[in-house]
Amino acid sequence: MSDILNVDHQEIAKFDKIASQWWDLTGDFKPLHQINPLRRQFITQHMQMVFDKKIIDVGCGGGILAESLAKLGAKVTGIDMGDEPLNVAKLHALESGIHVDYQKITAEEKALACPEMFDAVTCMEMLEHVPDPESIVKACAQMVKPGGFVFFSTLNKTVKSYLLAILAAEKLFKLVPDGTHNHDKFIRPSTLISWAESFDLKCIDATGIHYNPLTENHTLAKGLDVNYILCCQKI
Repeated sequence: MSDILNVDHQEIAKFDKIASQWWDLTGDFKPLHQINPLRRQFITQHMQMVFDKKIIDVGCGGGILAESLAKLGAKVTGIDMGDEPLNVAKLHALESGIHVDYQKITAEEKALACPEMFDAVTCMEMLEHVPDPESIVKACAQMVKPGGFVFFSTLNKTVKSYLLAILAAEKLFKLVPDGTHNHDKFIRPSTLISWAESFDLKCIDATGIHYNPLTENHTLAKGLDVNYILCCQKI
């Protein structure tokens, strides 16, 4: 399979179908809205200053993270292969009066066109939805400037992640649509870090994102056994 075609059309269709709910704080994307402040906090604490920085959000979906970084003054590009989420993202940015450059293009194609162009690359909850996640990691590494940062978040491949992210979140509590995740596509931190390091990205921080179903609160915590987020720096 060509790098350029690293797309799962079933995954695209799945997110196209529920795209109208991207900005519904109580809908299918409620968990993303809940964890977004934590993701933004993790990014800003490592970059220190995002104002005027060029950031690309890979797999931006409806633009939750991209828009929140643009609000801080970053020059944000958001890329995705889903037509409907991109349409929603563009419309919401227009309504919010926030500028984000949204493009329908794969990470691999963008990396060829824009090598070492960005101060930071974010790739959140996306690696587990593509056929070849290592190819995405490589593309992210190619797009970031030397010394720049790449942030990845995904799900660890553990029994606990199956119980919480699929059994509890999808089947039991209906926090996200049934079929959102496939445990076979979850990625161990050791695997993701080894991919990153093979493309000159040094992992400088890792933290877990923990969910309390009783309080519906998400917090950053040390354990990486379910959701986790990495900060890597380009050597």
